[in-house]
Amino acid sequence: MRQREQKRMWVLNRVREGKLVAGKAAEILELSLRQIRRLLAGYRKRGAAALVHGNRGRQPKHRTKERIRRNVVRLAKTIYDGANQQHLTELLSEREGISLSRSTVRRILEAAGIDSPKKKRRRRHHRRRERRPQEGMLVQIDGSKHHWFGSEHPATVLITAEDDATGKVIGAVFRQQEDAHGYFLLMRQVVTAYGCPLQVYHDQHGIFQVNLKKALTLEEQLSGEPDPTQFGRLLKDLGIGSIAASTPQAKGRVERVFGTFQDRLVLELKLAGVTSLVEANQFLPAYLRRHNRRFAVPATQPGTAYQPLSPDRHLEGIFSFQYRRSVGQDNTVRFFSDRLQILPDSSQHSYAGARVQLQQRLDGSLAVIHRGRCLLTIPAPPEAPVLRSKDKRWRPNDTTAEPSPRSTGQLKDPKPSTSPLPKSTTTHPWRRSYKTMKTPKPTRRSTIVSLADIVTGRLPDEINADFPPTS
Repeated sequence: MRQREQKRMWVLNRVREGKLVAGKAAEILELSLRQIRRLLAGYRKRGAAALVHGNRGRQPKHRTKERIRRNVVRLAKTIYDGANQQHLTELLSEREGISLSRSTVRRILEAAGIDSPKKKRRRRHHRRRERRPQEGMLVQIDGSKHHWFGSEHPATVLITAEDDATGKVIGAVFRQQEDAHGYFLLMRQVVTAYGCPLQVYHDQHGIFQVNLKKALTLEEQLSGEPDPTQFGRLLKDLGIGSIAASTPQAKGRVERVFGTFQDRLVLELKLAGVTSLVEANQFLPAYLRRHNRRFAVPATQPGTAYQPLSPDRHLEGIFSFQYRRSVGQDNTVRFFSDRLQILPDSSQHSYAGARVQLQQRLDGSLAVIHRGRCLLTIPAPPEAPVLRSKDKRWRPNDTTAEPSPRSTGQLKDPKPSTSPLPKSTTTHPWRRSYKTMKTPKPTRRSTIVSLADIVTGRLPDEINADFPPTS
């Protein structure tokens, strides 16, 4: 018996003994007088069993079968490992044909000791910003580095764009790392499918704005602002405003969608057998359609604020990395190790000294733009230093060039050296101290010779050795 039932039995015993009246017992137990009389009649007839509910200890008829409960626990530990409770409920209904409520799945997992993978953390108090009223007024973009293909694969980056008004993910791309090329591909998806949004919300990464504190060039001083980054120039060309968030919480909606992707997309990629970036980018469109049907919300105002791109705008030229270059006297343009030869045309014979715009397209091709026209170019012939360096390299198919010993792994016999042997390291003057270097000069033993010896020719042997007699 529970504590409440023990209390009722104690009060009913006092009523039976005449120590309490029924009205006072009802006041103590906080029950009506009719309930006290009903309990008292049952207690006199069946004893303490009348105070216990009749269904206690009995299995309810609508209880989930034990076979289904074991199957849910097995699937949660094996195939759908890592899915949160809501996602697991949807997967069981879609893939396994097991229709259960989220609360039922939660009770089954808690009984089996399986906690939700989403841990609750204490957060600072932030005020939620109201959504923009119309779709296309604000788009939030960001990237998330995660083990999207499982812990056994290296971490990659997922770059996404989310509409602020509806929460719809309007573009996504997988990249090896967070780079400007990935954001160019993302914006091209958005502009092609929907149009140009009014504003883009991003963080303070160097891809979006110049963060280096350095002196401005003369051109920047004349313009009054530093030159934008490549992505900043792209937004300016498309007429899209740029907003930099000071904290991650400021763009919380795109941050929260990464939490959803890390819960669901990782498992979806695993179930689909996707393990590479190419396969993942092909898998994303179908998954985003399902994701938007599940999580997108309607905008407050109908219609759209996306601005369609003019058909006369060249997408390849807009979505490209652009650099300013000067044409050389030989009508070539240098781009790192590449050189482009500009061909003459009918409008201008020579472009030597002209300022042109060099565009590096997203497919890797290069284009030279002069006054809005794309010039005809071909790869320029390599220069002499490049040819000399190439001639020194031995190729396996080249039978005319002699392979170098380093390329073949064999060393030639060393030629005899005619240079003198190097001095010993211990006796080298740099290794010796000043006292040891200062050696006494060799002294010659003095010999006394008289005039008579010189006249008679009787000189000592050491003098005769130095000065032999002459005839």
